[in-house]
Amino acid sequence: MEHGDALPDVTVTLVDGAILALPSLKGAPAIVYFYPKDDTPGCTREANDFSDLGEAFAASGATVIGISRDMPERHAKFAAKHGLTVRLASDTDGSTCEAFGTWGEKQLYGKTHMGIERATFLFAADGTLAQVWRKVKVPGHAQAALAAVQAL
Repeated sequence: MEHGDALPDVTVTLVDGAILALPSLKGAPAIVYFYPKDDTPGCTREANDFSDLGEAFAASGATVIGISRDMPERHAKFAAKHGLTVRLASDTDGSTCEAFGTWGEKQLYGKTHMGIERATFLFAADGTLAQVWRKVKVPGHAQAALAAVQAL
């Protein structure tokens, strides 16, 4: 995805089992962030950071959704365990990761495997991509995303 691209016509499954079509986010700024796996240190910190800033994102009119390949039930446990308020969604078939270009080869401890690249996408109210962060480093990232939303 590149600057100016439209929200992809894909769906994700929310924690309650509801299906969310990403184009329905048009009408307000939207942060769509991808993370590798529930309940891992970096992913937990990122979800906590977005949750902690939830009121500020809402005050800016923005929706924030975190997406991974974990199942909705696992998201529910993750959110309950850590008191998360950020909306989490499941890309159970991988089509959303493919549409955003976040699924690919990763290296961990010298071994190559397929996985989700930590990335964040900011869409303007008209549904066009305003900013993208690839290979996200978690510390300070949610705050940078909030600043970008506020600058729209």
